Amino acid sequence: MRTHEQSRRLGAVPATADADVMAAWRPPEWVVPLFGLAAVVLVPGVVLLVVFLPSKHESTHWDIAWGGFDVVLALLLLTVASTAWRRSPWLEGAATAAATLLFIDAWFDVLTSSSRGELILAVVEAVLVELPLALVCLLLARDAQRHLPALRGRPWSGVRADFQLRRDASGQDRPAA
Repeated sequence: MRTHEQSRRLGAVPATADADVMAAWRPPEWVVPLFGLAAVVLVPGVVLLVVFLPSKHESTHWDIAWGGFDVVLALLLLTVASTAWRRSPWLEGAATAAATLLFIDAWFDVLTSSSRGELILAVVEAVLVELPLALVCLLLARDAQRHLPALRGRPWSGVRADFQLRRDASGQDRPAA
């Protein structure tokens, strides 16, 4: 028999139970110290990079790196379109990841421009395309997080409807008949 937590992860718990589950949920104890330590350890590394790395560097695989990045970004944007069309619970993560890559693309396009023309093109792309699309992705992720739980169990939602739990009279979650 599936636990309440496993069912919630699969999208099987009714939306009314989500607030109760979220209030009781905690990440594993090691998550906070691990990521906090990683952030603190990164600071001296950033200082060393800024101080010791040359401002100019030539890369042999520059074209493959950027081409590969753009392929991944295109696939991720296609995933956002697909998950939005299916009303999938994966939309939130896909849209957030796409926003992240769009911000990174804008950042590196502007900072790696080698001529005035490239810089102008990079800034125009960032301001008119990449950053607005990233903002749309973040708003879409927020809306998905707010509204998709209400669609759980509906056949068109992309969430499996055959894993339903119902609260019985005693308040216990039981598999629906």
